[in-house]
Amino acid sequence: SLCFSHPACSPVLQVAKDYARPVTRKRKDIPSHLDDLPPTMLKKDYANLPIMNSVDDVVKRLLSLEMASQKEKMKVKTQQLVEKVRRSPSDNGSFEVQGKLKKGSILIRTLEEHLQRHPKDKRNRRFMLMDVDRRRKLLGYLRRVNYGTFESTCRELDIQYCPPQPYPRHVTKRWLVKKALCIKVFQEKQKLKAAERLKQRKEWQARARAAREQQE
Repeated sequence: SLCFSHPACSPVLQVAKDYARPVTRKRKDIPSHLDDLPPTMLKKDYANLPIMNSVDDVVKRLLSLEMASQKEKMKVKTQQLVEKVRRSPSDNGSFEVQGKLKKGSILIRTLEEHLQRHPKDKRNRRFMLMDVDRRRKLLGYLRRVNYGTFESTCRELDIQYCPPQPYPRHVTKRWLVKKALCIKVFQEKQKLKAAERLKQRKEWQARARAAREQQE
């Protein structure tokens, strides 16, 4: 039997306790683009050291990707992308290797996975859109300079390039009048500048003529 006379046993308090109970939400199991990295692979700073061939297995495990953070895994993934787009084994200065293209692609995919888990994170969504716009500009430059390298880079990095759409301006009578006024002001300003340049040129010619007459 319940004693409703006691404050702790009142029905209102029981309902409030049930309402304030934290809700346990199931975490989404979203696959990551870093899952294809083998856990036995060494970190980027220790991969090329000759001493790693003679160290203990415990040390190798501590220095492997099994104990690595996400930042260290991203370094290894970035190095793998560099090897894909590198033109030759000694290529360290090309645009696709040296620029921010590879690093931006890794960061964009990481932010996409983060936003799938936390869709209300507006700060990281803004950062992702900024990185996408920056990568689009870099790809646009590479497309203008070397189209073959642009195609191979997009294929190796698994990027689908979408050129920026032109800004659709609704032509109105007010906009046409404003544009005509701006053109008229620009033309008048160019005429004033031309008159000032002609006046300065005449002054320079007069000074040069006077200097030649003094020398003679």
